[in-house]
Amino acid sequence: MNIIFMGTPNFAVPSLERLYNEGHNIELIITQPDKPKGRGKKLLPTPVKSKGLELSLEVYQPDNVNNEESVDRIKKINPDVIVVIAYGQVLKEDILDIPKYGCINIHASLLPKYRGAAPINWTIINGEKESGITTMLMEKGLDSGDMLLKEKILIDKFMTAEELHDKLMIMGASLIVDTLEKLENNTIIPKKQNHDISSYAPMIDKTLGKINWNSSKEKIMNLVRGTNPWPCAYSYYDKKKFKIYKVNISNEIHSGVNGEIVKVNDEGIFVKVDNGTIIIEEIQFPGKKKMQVAEYIKGNIIETGKKLSN
Repeated sequence: MNIIFMGTPNFAVPSLERLYNEGHNIELIITQPDKPKGRGKKLLPTPVKSKGLELSLEVYQPDNVNNEESVDRIKKINPDVIVVIAYGQVLKEDILDIPKYGCINIHASLLPKYRGAAPINWTIINGEKESGITTMLMEKGLDSGDMLLKEKILIDKFMTAEELHDKLMIMGASLIVDTLEKLENNTIIPKKQNHDISSYAPMIDKTLGKINWNSSKEKIMNLVRGTNPWPCAYSYYDKKKFKIYKVNISNEIHSGVNGEIVKVNDEGIFVKVDNGTIIIEEIQFPGKKKMQVAEYIKGNIIETGKKLSN
C-alpha cells in the first residue's frame, strides 16, 4: 500500500518501523514540529522524525496539517491510506476524505471506552483489569469512528502506565499490519461503536499525581501506577514534596489519622488509610535520585507519627 504516516511520540515508532519492514511504501511522514527541550532549549526532533530520517523517508512538519498547503501536498500523493497514531492534531474532513481506504487510527484502548488523549493513564488509574489496541476508521468525532480490529491485554495489579504503554506500543504495530492486510483483501467489516457506553480519557497534568490520603488503598495504588512515570504521584513530608513511584497495599488496620506514618522499615513507609495501609516502596526526594525506601532510610530519617500532607 502507498501510505502517509502521521505520528509524533515514541508510541508511534514501532508501527512506523513495522510498516516499513513489511514492505509498505511510506510516501511521507507527517509529524509535529521540532520543539525546544532541556535547560538549553535546544530544538529536538520528534521520535517519529528521528526514525523516519534513519529509514531515509521524507518528513513533513507543518504547524497546521489542515492548512491549504498541507492538504494539497497530501492530495498530490493520493495515498491508499493514512495511518495516524498519537499525531497530536485533529484532522479535518478535507484530509479524512482523501485516502482510498480512509484514515486509520491506532488507539490505545478498547473502544468505545477511554476515547481521548490519555487512555493508558486513565485505564490504570480507574483500576481496569484489561486494556488493548483498537484500529478504527477516523471521522469528525473524537475517537468515535467505526472499529476495525481489537486486541486485548490483561492488566495485573502492579502494572504501571509505562509498562502498559510499552506493551501496547508493540501490540499496535502488529495490529496495524493485520488491519491493512485485511482492508486490502476486503476481509474486514467495520463495526459501529456503541456511543452509549463510551468514556473519555482527558489529557493529564502535574496536579493529577497529588495523593489524597482519605482515598481507599486501592485508589491510591492505582493512582501511583497510573501516573508512573509522569506526572508521578506525590505527597509532602515535613513540607517537602516527594515523588512516589511504587506502593503496595496491606489489610493492616492502624489507629490514628489518614496519611499518618505508622511504621518504617526495609519494606517501606507504612501509611494509614481508611481501609488498610499503603506501603510506600520507591520514592524520590528533591535533589536525590529515585530509590527504594530501604536504601533511602540508611542515610535519612522518616519518623513514625508524622502525617503526610494531602
